[in-house]
Amino acid sequence: MRADAVRNRGVLLEVALDAFTHEKDVTLGAIAKKAGVGIGTLYRHFPTREALIEAVYRTELDKLCAAAPELLETNEPEAALREWMNLFIAYIATKQDLKDALQAVIALGINPFEHSRAKMTAAVETLLTAMGAQAEPMDVMTLLIGVAQNGDPAQAKRMLDLIMDGIRHGAAARTAPPASAPR
Repeated sequence: MRADAVRNRGVLLEVALDAFTHEKDVTLGAIAKKAGVGIGTLYRHFPTREALIEAVYRTELDKLCAAAPELLETNEPEAALREWMNLFIAYIATKQDLKDALQAVIALGINPFEHSRAKMTAAVETLLTAMGAQAEPMDVMTLLIGVAQNGDPAQAKRMLDLIMDGIRHGAAARTAPPASAPR
């Protein structure tokens, strides 16, 4: 794609994310206008409303998964994992905000979540491996989903701290010498 086409696609996805999470019945024309492009440009990139919704969801998923190695480049593994957990919580909130729009995609027989689990599990595994933790990525993901659905930011922070403590403790327990049995 030409540079302007890449830029237009990116702007359309950003505007569509905001629109689909805040306006239930937003039109594609309104999205194109807010993005500063014509409706033809929108349709060249996304031939249907559902294609745009699916692209918005997949873009958010890709950003989340790409964040794992990026965070490891600039942070210690433990800090990278904790920051990624915060991003995951925000991602789940966005996914909830897109729920109505995603249901329209699913109703057409399209599965936007087809590769989500594998991608997220790989991201978590990358972070856990870098930290030297041997926790199961799906166990961590399941815990994170529970935290994300809570809705109380203060409690979510405390719960993420507990998850990190558990991961740290599990890693430390595997490296510590076995304790002698009580008599």
